[in-house]
Amino acid sequence: MVDQNANLRLQQALELFYFAYRSFTAGPDRILSDKGLGRVHHRVLYFVGRNPRININELLQILGVSKQALNAPLRKLTELGLIDVETAAHDGRVKQLLLSKTGVKLEARLSQTQMQHLAKAFAVGGEQAVKGWELIMREIPRN
Repeated sequence: MVDQNANLRLQQALELFYFAYRSFTAGPDRILSDKGLGRVHHRVLYFVGRNPRININELLQILGVSKQALNAPLRKLTELGLIDVETAAHDGRVKQLLLSKTGVKLEARLSQTQMQHLAKAFAVGGEQAVKGWELIMREIPRN
């Protein structure tokens, strides 16, 4: 027998998650669309910014995508001068990625909108709620 209360609670949580995600991504989406970019570009900028000189294979692993899926977004970001590609000193076959000065500014602007969202929610929820949220988010598989 299905617990109707548990099912209803999960449906409500799912709905809250959808609305929160829409709100969380709206600011960056507006900024990105002005440049002809989308969420995949944002993810690349974010993780390259957090991992300067990351090689392409490491980025593929973090993003959980194929080389083919990363190719076009990465090419566009390099063409726009947002990401620089360097040859690794230890191995000429390895390409390392880092944000350009323009890329650093854009990534900071994108992340700032999302950090403001989180800061407001965390202030309302308090420390216990933040810890609970972090616990829950860690339990959702990354794939």
